[in-house]
Amino acid sequence: MNSEYTVVINGKPQGPYNLSELGDLNITLNTFIRKPGMDDYKEAHAIPELRELLGFSFQKTAPQYFAAFDQRLLASVIDHFLIFGIYILLILISFVFIEGKDQRIMAFLIPFPSIFIIKLIYGTFAEASIKQATIGKRLINIKVSDLEGSRISFGTSAIRNFSKILSVIPVFFGYLYSFLNKKHQCWHDIAANTLVIKDRLI
Repeated sequence: MNSEYTVVINGKPQGPYNLSELGDLNITLNTFIRKPGMDDYKEAHAIPELRELLGFSFQKTAPQYFAAFDQRLLASVIDHFLIFGIYILLILISFVFIEGKDQRIMAFLIPFPSIFIIKLIYGTFAEASIKQATIGKRLINIKVSDLEGSRISFGTSAIRNFSKILSVIPVFFGYLYSFLNKKHQCWHDIAANTLVIKDRLI
Protein backbone atom coordinates (compact mmCIF):
# COMPACT_ATOMS: atom_id res chain seq x y z
CA MET A 1 0.00 0.00 0.00
CA ASN A 2 1.46 3.36 -1.04
CA SER A 3 -0.61 5.63 1.20
CA GLU A 4 1.45 8.20 3.05
CA TYR A 5 0.60 8.86 6.69
CA THR A 6 1.26 11.95 8.81
CA VAL A 7 1.66 11.11 12.50
CA VAL A 8 1.31 13.52 15.43
CA ILE A 9 4.31 12.88 17.69
CA ASN A 10 4.79 15.03 20.79
CA GLY A 11 2.12 17.39 19.54
CA LYS A 12 3.73 17.95 16.12
CA PRO A 13 2.78 16.38 12.76
CA GLN A 14 5.65 14.31 11.37
CA GLY A 15 6.12 12.29 8.21
CA PRO A 16 4.91 11.28 5.76
CA TYR A 17 5.45 7.58 6.45
CA ASN A 18 4.31 4.61 4.42
CA LEU A 19 2.32 1.82 6.06
CA SER A 20 5.32 -0.45 6.69
CA GLU A 21 7.25 2.37 8.40
CA LEU A 22 4.41 2.94 10.87
CA GLY A 23 5.13 -0.42 12.47
CA ASP A 24 8.52 0.90 13.60
CA LEU A 25 7.01 3.91 15.38
CA ASN A 26 5.68 3.96 18.92
CA ILE A 27 2.05 4.29 17.88
CA THR A 28 -0.67 3.86 20.49
CA LEU A 29 -4.44 3.51 20.18
CA ASN A 30 -4.87 7.26 20.59
CA THR A 31 -2.04 8.49 18.35
CA PHE A 32 -3.44 10.95 15.79
CA ILE A 33 -2.77 9.99 12.18
CA ARG A 34 -3.88 11.39 8.84
CA LYS A 35 -3.60 10.10 5.29
CA PRO A 36 -4.55 11.61 1.90
CA GLY A 37 -8.32 11.84 1.48
CA MET A 38 -9.05 12.32 5.18
CA ASP A 39 -10.62 15.64 6.25
CA ASP A 40 -8.89 15.60 9.62
CA TYR A 41 -6.68 13.50 11.87
CA LYS A 42 -8.10 10.32 13.42
CA GLU A 43 -6.94 8.18 16.30
CA ALA A 44 -5.01 5.11 15.13
CA HIS A 45 -7.65 2.65 16.32
CA ALA A 46 -10.21 4.35 14.04
CA ILE A 47 -8.24 3.55 10.84
CA PRO A 48 -8.93 -0.04 9.64
CA GLU A 49 -5.54 -0.85 8.12
CA LEU A 50 -3.74 0.35 11.23
CA ARG A 51 -5.90 -1.82 13.44
CA GLU A 52 -4.86 -4.78 11.30
CA LEU A 53 -1.17 -3.80 11.25
CA LEU A 54 -0.80 -2.97 14.93
CA GLY A 55 -3.36 -5.33 16.43
CA PHE A 56 -5.61 -2.61 17.80
CA SER A 57 -9.32 -3.00 18.48
CA PHE A 58 -11.75 -0.25 17.58
CA GLN A 59 -12.81 1.79 20.61
CA LYS A 60 -15.79 4.06 20.28
CA THR A 61 -15.10 7.34 22.07
CA ALA A 62 -17.77 9.83 23.03
CA PRO A 63 -17.58 13.27 21.36
CA GLN A 64 -15.51 15.86 23.20
CA TYR A 65 -15.79 18.86 20.89
CA PHE A 66 -19.15 20.59 20.57
CA ALA A 67 -20.35 23.30 18.20
CA ALA A 68 -20.68 26.69 19.88
CA PHE A 69 -23.81 28.83 19.62
CA ASP A 70 -22.28 31.17 17.02
CA GLN A 71 -21.36 28.25 14.75
CA ARG A 72 -24.85 26.79 15.00
CA LEU A 73 -26.41 30.20 14.36
CA LEU A 74 -24.27 30.81 11.27
CA ALA A 75 -25.17 27.36 9.89
CA SER A 76 -28.88 28.12 10.42
CA VAL A 77 -28.56 31.52 8.72
CA ILE A 78 -26.92 29.87 5.69
CA ASP A 79 -29.69 27.27 5.46
CA HIS A 80 -32.44 29.87 5.73
CA PHE A 81 -30.70 32.07 3.17
CA LEU A 82 -30.54 29.20 0.65
CA ILE A 83 -34.19 28.28 1.19
CA PHE A 84 -35.22 31.94 1.00
CA GLY A 85 -33.31 32.28 -2.28
CA ILE A 86 -35.25 29.38 -3.78
CA TYR A 87 -38.48 30.89 -2.42
CA ILE A 88 -37.77 34.24 -4.08
CA LEU A 89 -36.99 32.52 -7.37
CA LEU A 90 -40.29 30.64 -7.30
CA ILE A 91 -42.20 33.83 -6.43
CA LEU A 92 -40.58 35.71 -9.31
CA ILE A 93 -41.55 32.92 -11.67
CA SER A 94 -45.13 33.08 -10.36
CA PHE A 95 -45.23 36.81 -11.18
CA VAL A 96 -45.25 35.83 -14.84
CA PHE A 97 -48.77 34.51 -14.26
CA ILE A 98 -49.93 37.02 -11.64
CA GLU A 99 -50.92 40.55 -12.57
CA GLY A 100 -51.58 43.41 -10.23
CA LYS A 101 -49.51 44.83 -7.40
CA ASP A 102 -51.81 43.66 -4.59
CA GLN A 103 -52.01 40.12 -5.93
CA ARG A 104 -48.22 39.93 -6.19
CA ILE A 105 -47.78 41.18 -2.61
CA MET A 106 -50.22 38.53 -1.39
CA ALA A 107 -48.44 35.88 -3.46
CA PHE A 108 -45.21 36.81 -1.69
CA LEU A 109 -46.57 37.08 1.86
CA ILE A 110 -49.07 34.21 2.16
CA PRO A 111 -46.60 31.35 1.53
CA PHE A 112 -43.82 33.03 3.54
CA PRO A 113 -44.27 30.95 6.75
CA SER A 114 -43.63 27.83 4.65
CA ILE A 115 -39.91 28.76 4.66
CA PHE A 116 -39.63 27.74 8.31
CA ILE A 117 -41.67 24.57 7.81
CA ILE A 118 -39.49 23.59 4.84
CA LYS A 119 -36.38 24.24 6.98
CA LEU A 120 -37.66 21.85 9.65
CA ILE A 121 -38.47 19.14 7.11
CA TYR A 122 -35.18 19.61 5.28
CA GLY A 123 -33.25 19.55 8.55
CA THR A 124 -34.96 16.33 9.58
CA PHE A 125 -33.90 14.50 6.43
CA ALA A 126 -30.43 16.07 6.16
CA GLU A 127 -29.39 15.44 9.76
CA ALA A 128 -30.51 11.81 9.58
CA SER A 129 -28.54 11.31 6.35
CA ILE A 130 -25.03 9.86 6.07
CA LYS A 131 -23.64 13.43 6.17
CA GLN A 132 -25.49 14.12 9.46
CA ALA A 133 -25.85 17.77 8.51
CA THR A 134 -27.62 20.37 6.42
CA ILE A 135 -25.68 22.35 3.82
CA GLY A 136 -25.15 25.14 6.36
CA LYS A 137 -23.71 22.76 8.95
CA ARG A 138 -21.52 21.06 6.36
CA LEU A 139 -20.04 24.41 5.33
CA ILE A 140 -19.25 25.18 8.98
CA ASN A 141 -17.94 21.61 9.44
CA ILE A 142 -20.34 20.61 12.22
CA LYS A 143 -22.88 17.79 12.36
CA VAL A 144 -25.63 16.25 14.48
CA SER A 145 -25.01 13.01 16.38
CA ASP A 146 -26.35 10.95 19.24
CA LEU A 147 -24.66 11.11 22.64
CA GLU A 148 -21.99 8.66 21.46
CA GLY A 149 -21.18 10.52 18.27
CA SER A 150 -23.05 8.17 15.93
CA ARG A 151 -25.53 8.96 13.18
CA ILE A 152 -29.08 9.53 14.41
CA SER A 153 -32.20 7.85 13.08
CA PHE A 154 -34.89 9.62 11.08
CA GLY A 155 -37.24 9.41 14.07
CA THR A 156 -34.72 11.02 16.40
CA SER A 157 -34.02 13.71 13.82
CA ALA A 158 -37.75 14.44 13.54
CA ILE A 159 -38.06 14.75 17.32
CA ARG A 160 -35.04 17.07 17.41
CA ASN A 161 -36.20 19.39 14.65
CA PHE A 162 -39.85 19.63 15.59
CA SER A 163 -38.92 20.09 19.27
CA LYS A 164 -37.31 23.37 18.29
CA ILE A 165 -40.66 24.94 19.13
CA LEU A 166 -39.69 24.24 22.77
CA SER A 167 -36.54 26.30 22.31
CA VAL A 168 -38.40 29.15 20.59
CA ILE A 169 -41.48 29.61 22.80
CA PRO A 170 -39.74 31.06 25.90
CA VAL A 171 -38.29 33.97 23.90
CA PHE A 172 -35.61 31.69 22.40
CA PHE A 173 -34.26 30.84 25.86
CA GLY A 174 -34.11 27.18 24.78
CA TYR A 175 -31.37 28.19 22.32
CA LEU A 176 -29.59 30.47 24.78
CA TYR A 177 -29.53 27.59 27.26
CA SER A 178 -26.62 26.20 25.23
CA PHE A 179 -24.41 28.79 26.99
CA LEU A 180 -25.23 27.10 30.30
CA ASN A 181 -24.76 23.53 29.08
CA LYS A 182 -21.30 21.92 29.04
CA LYS A 183 -22.08 20.18 25.74
CA HIS A 184 -23.72 23.29 24.23
CA GLN A 185 -27.07 21.49 23.97
CA CYS A 186 -30.22 23.47 23.32
CA TRP A 187 -33.54 22.27 24.73
CA HIS A 188 -34.41 20.43 21.52
CA ASP A 189 -31.06 18.60 21.69
CA ILE A 190 -31.85 17.50 25.22
CA ALA A 191 -35.35 16.38 24.18
CA ALA A 192 -33.89 14.16 21.44
CA ASN A 193 -30.67 13.14 23.24
CA THR A 194 -28.54 14.62 20.47
CA LEU A 195 -25.39 16.72 20.15
CA VAL A 196 -24.03 19.12 17.56
CA ILE A 197 -20.37 18.23 17.28
CA LYS A 198 -17.28 19.37 15.43
CA ASP A 199 -14.10 17.55 14.50
CA ARG A 200 -11.15 17.69 16.83
CA LEU A 201 -8.58 20.25 15.73
CA ILE A 202 -4.85 19.46 15.89
